[in-house]
Formats: sequence, structure tokens, C-alpha cells
Amino acid sequence: MIDKTCVIEDIRPHFTHGQTVMVGGFGVPGTPFTLIDALLASGASNLTLIKNEANEDHMGLSKLIEARRVQKIITSHLGLNATVIGMMNRGEVEVEFYPQGILAEKIRAGGAGLFGFLTDIGIDTILRENKAVVTIAGREVIVEPALRADVALIHAAAGDRCGNLIYERSARNFNPVMATAAGRVIAEVERVVEVGSLEPDQIHTPGAFVDHVVEIRQLTAEYGILAHHVL
Repeated sequence: MIDKTCVIEDIRPHFTHGQTVMVGGFGVPGTPFTLIDALLASGASNLTLIKNEANEDHMGLSKLIEARRVQKIITSHLGLNATVIGMMNRGEVEVEFYPQGILAEKIRAGGAGLFGFLTDIGIDTILRENKAVVTIAGREVIVEPALRADVALIHAAAGDRCGNLIYERSARNFNPVMATAAGRVIAEVERVVEVGSLEPDQIHTPGAFVDHVVEIRQLTAEYGILAHHVL
């Protein structure tokens, strides 16, 4: 039987300089804080990060950015993180913004094996700058390239040893789609269960998409916040 479970020390060699890394989560819910700490401890730098936001100051993704490990972040908003906003304004980190739905669809397209998709969202705004624009049925639309990553870091409520995952309520957010759009997918889970104990209809991410499963053995302060945020 395939067993994809491992300890946190086993995944650090998978982090290298210059990688593009997708990180699940929307604020606190669904953010893989343990895996982010492992990425920080690995020493990897010059990273491109893809996440809906940068968490709040001094926690989660923000710790990587504040440590000057990140060259670029592709995101939807930074409004809860004054530290990263300041770094962006000083030119210390490059930021590429997309509306949340566009960001999600770019990732979904990458997971589906598409080169991109067409949209008229933002056609009359700065979102069209430096983008290919085509005309279809008399309407101009933007060509939005798909997004893929070298590594995706995701958080799940539970996973079995084959990598089948289930998420809890709003903590699902970007995690399932990111699990389809990376060359290597590492999942941290709150509990590991035996193969066959998850009802097939309950599985949100099939194990075929997941390479490594790490059980969270010690909760950090961020997970204490999580308990009050998941809806």
C-alpha cells in the first residue's frame, strides 16, 4: 500500500531557491502555517509566492516576505498587512494583483492543463496592461495565462495515508484548486486516518494529486486563531 505520510524534516529538501510556491488559505482558515515555517527554515529564497493574501503582519506568509525570502507575490489583496504594503511601496518585493475570482480561475486553468482563459473583467482598467487582448464576437477580451507552481502547500482537516484529503468548512477555500496546479503537493493535516476510513463521497482532494502528507503534531499560536475563524 502507498504511504505518503512523512515528518516535517523530510519535506525541507524539496524547497529550493527560485521556486514558485502556491500556498492555500484565506486569512487564517486553511493556511498551512506548519509548512510555511518549514519553508522558512529551509533557507530557500528568491521565491515567487501565489496566495490570496499575505496573512497579517508577522505571521504565516508575512514571515517569509519580511525575511526577504520572496522576490514576488501574486495575490488578490494585502489590506491586512501594513508591513508588506510598506515593503511593496519601497520596492522591496514585487506584487502582482488580480481580482480574487480571476486568481482562482488562473489556478484552476493551470490545474486543468489549459494555457489560459478569456475574460472581459478589467478590460477598461489597468488589468489589461501588458496583456494580450483579442476580439471575439465584436468584444475585446483579455487573455489571462494560467498559473502553475513548482510546489503547493495546503492545509486539510484530515488525510489518509494515500493522500486523500477532506477540508473543514471555509478552510477549504483555495486549497483544493491549488492541489491540482503544482508539480509537487505537500499537505499538512490535523489528523491522519487509515485508508478506507474516509467516505469516498466526502473526499475533496483525491490522493492522486498529493505527494506528501504531514501530520501537525504541535499547534502553533496561529492555529489557536484558526479555531475562531473557520465558519
